[in-house]
Amino acid sequence: MGKKKDKNSKKGKKLQKEVVQATKTLESTEAALKLHKKGKKSPPKAKDSKPKADVTKIKAQAPSKKAPTSLQKKPLKKTILKPGKSGKFRILFVASECEPFAKTGGLADVVSALPRELKRQGHDVRIIIPFYDTIDPVRYNIKFRFSSCIHMGKGEENWVGIHEGMLYDEVPVMFVDYSRFFKRGAIYGDIGGEYQDNAFRFGLLSKAALQVCKDLAWTPHVMHLHDWPTSLTATFLKTWDRILSPLSHTASVLTIHNMGYQGKFHASAFTYIGLGGEYFNGGVIEDFGGLNLLKAGIHFADAITTVSPTYAKEILGPIGGCGLDSQLLAKKDDLFGILNGVDYTQWNPETDKFITATYSINDMRGKAKCKFELQKRLGLITNPHIPLFGIISRIADQKGFDLIEEALPRALDAMDMQFCLLGSGDTRTEDFFRSLEHRFRGRVGVYIGYNNELSHMIEAGSDFFLMPSLYEPCGLNQMYSLRYGTLPIVRAIGGLNDTVENYDEATGQGTGFKFNEISAWALYNTIGWAISTWFDRPHHIESMRRNAMERRFTWEHSAKEYVHVYERAIKNRANYS
Repeated sequence: MGKKKDKNSKKGKKLQKEVVQATKTLESTEAALKLHKKGKKSPPKAKDSKPKADVTKIKAQAPSKKAPTSLQKKPLKKTILKPGKSGKFRILFVASECEPFAKTGGLADVVSALPRELKRQGHDVRIIIPFYDTIDPVRYNIKFRFSSCIHMGKGEENWVGIHEGMLYDEVPVMFVDYSRFFKRGAIYGDIGGEYQDNAFRFGLLSKAALQVCKDLAWTPHVMHLHDWPTSLTATFLKTWDRILSPLSHTASVLTIHNMGYQGKFHASAFTYIGLGGEYFNGGVIEDFGGLNLLKAGIHFADAITTVSPTYAKEILGPIGGCGLDSQLLAKKDDLFGILNGVDYTQWNPETDKFITATYSINDMRGKAKCKFELQKRLGLITNPHIPLFGIISRIADQKGFDLIEEALPRALDAMDMQFCLLGSGDTRTEDFFRSLEHRFRGRVGVYIGYNNELSHMIEAGSDFFLMPSLYEPCGLNQMYSLRYGTLPIVRAIGGLNDTVENYDEATGQGTGFKFNEISAWALYNTIGWAISTWFDRPHHIESMRRNAMERRFTWEHSAKEYVHVYERAIKNRANYS
């Protein structure tokens, strides 16, 4: 009992001392306030004491008095990463594709062309993509630089190799080498479908972008992200790297190339991604019990762009938004539509190394030679007077292939025309085109797969180009076609509507043929409209070709618009709390 009393006595004395010290501190504070009101100099601050929790409790019980302005806690000063010389920025592009290294569609063209234009305008630009096993290091002179440790969820450490090469001798490209994720012979999936661990694969890439910047001691003003595969980079910038990090003020810009692909995965990937449980909700990343990576990117990005002005409006509605319209509406003030540009060093009939004969707006004789060579290459009847329609596309529902399957056989039966296709995708649709080629031998030519040379030959040798997309964020092939004097036939949506001027029969003005209705009948009639113009008003075809070839959609203009978005994103990042 004696020992217990001694212990209690010691605890009591200790507590009494703490209360006395806390009281002295409180009295000192109140005295400082009184002196300050009288304009006198405050006495020295009381020495800090250990029992801060008790002081806090006592202060909480004290009468509420608003401290004078000079004694109030000053708000933290907003920090903005200032641009370098002449207002130039450091910009990191984080993407899953980049032409010529890895490509499945237009995304790769954008990630290749836009950084080069920004570089020409004086910005410090770099790119980071996965080091897929389909990328030839010898061909592209890619060299190993260093190893980097990427910290994922639950303390998992993934050591990756960082390799470096150059994009057309202009922009440095860093390649993330991790065999477990990127040595599969394809980018997103194989014949069995999408890889089930894509959330893991591109989650690693998204975080590697941050770690590599730290390893290089290179702090970008902006990280420019592309579609769902790298949208998590915006998330990591505001969750993993918020405090005491060289990247804590780096802004993010997310470009949505296609709302139809959002990166939806099983919730089991959430642990590996490594976000706190508070983020697993419908406002951030959760989507019907699973994950939606694009949703998370939209939530955290400092600015969002799409690839055409019309598409930027379309995605704010329930149809175009594909279920994320409410998230986009919440950020509509920071949503911008910037039309993709065309790399005219690659797509120019005056200099194209892949076509039989070059030509220009002032000398179109080469186009006729290109048509003859294309007809011969695909086994078509070599007749310059028959209009030839071409398609270069992923074979997917989005591209309007259901309409084509119904309208094209009827058009071939009823009209004097030829057709050629270069593409791959849905196997059932591929088989349809093979059977169509067999049925209309000499009038239909099909190449299943992708061939860069043939894509240039189709753009140069066709008379019309079909793009009856159900939705089209921007589209590049219609812009390539315009430069080659190949008149597009498009549905008036997204970037197709922004870039193609509809034909006016009264004046002969226009650069192509548009229709609105999602129906095979509308497509059939528009094909017929183009063919009747070909035979009945050939002078209008010539004037439309001239109009089309004069159109320019340069990256120089688009890049300047992106710089304005970067400025907006940097300001938004500084105001984020």
